[in-house]
Amino acid sequence: MTAKRTEAVRVSGITVELSNTSKTLFPDDQVTKGDLVGYYRDIAARMLPYLRDRPLSMERYPDGITGERIVQKNVPRYFPDWIARTRVKKQGGTLVQVICDRPATLVYLANQACIEMHAFLSRTGALDRADQLIFDLDPPDDHRFDQVKHLALGLHDLLDELGLTAFVKTTGGRGLHVHVPLDARDDFDTVRRFARQASDVLAAREPDILTTEQRKDSRGDRVYSDVMRNAYAQTAVAPFSVRARPGAPVATPLDWAELKDTSLTPHQFTLRTVGGRLDRLGASDPWAGMARRRYSLARAAQRLAKLADV
Repeated sequence: MTAKRTEAVRVSGITVELSNTSKTLFPDDQVTKGDLVGYYRDIAARMLPYLRDRPLSMERYPDGITGERIVQKNVPRYFPDWIARTRVKKQGGTLVQVICDRPATLVYLANQACIEMHAFLSRTGALDRADQLIFDLDPPDDHRFDQVKHLALGLHDLLDELGLTAFVKTTGGRGLHVHVPLDARDDFDTVRRFARQASDVLAAREPDILTTEQRKDSRGDRVYSDVMRNAYAQTAVAPFSVRARPGAPVATPLDWAELKDTSLTPHQFTLRTVGGRLDRLGASDPWAGMARRRYSLARAAQRLAKLADV
């Protein structure tokens, strides 16, 4: 038996042991584990602000994206002590989950073939209260992204009417996520109820292309506004996470003006192209100021109730 080749990399003062970096994780694109490690190391400064204090769910693909997916929430015993952890109470017990608060953690997870990282919508210290609300605009196929962009812009306008600031990202899949930063005063039931009511108002404005029907057979060919992620211990794909799909697409924060670009496609940002995008943006960050724009839903809910009655 041939021993696996190992090497070490120094990341922010921490030595991370790497193994089998030549292993191909994306066969059609010839993306290796070493490429994944390099990507997460390079993106760390941009990505970590959206991960700190948030428990992670890890999606690992030890044999690449055509092999078995391992969804891992509990921290394995072999993870090094320097990786931050937090306890998450769940029905039937407690999990100990990773907190990704340093570049070395990103590199270590990538070496574990963790391609996708999904983060809580709440933070340690107040895990039962959302500090983000999320709308998942999910089309039935790959051919309706123009509708998704149109609906995201309509949702942006609606949230602006309600006095809330929203941010948008590609998911690395077919749709878009619209995030609303909150001040963690409201529990998840309140947040989900608000998100559902806002989706209903938008669906009433765009009945031909948007639905809030949970049953797939009732949606027809309309885009689905999914708000069910707004629940305790649920997660959403993290900004700048790679997705385990052909092309190695990346969930990418966008500026709202980019949705008006007819050439924008849901899969155009990838492990190999995001770096160039960030070089072009320089210090500009489409999600800049998110931490300063956190509000309670109380006043917005009052305004929404009036719109819902119209």
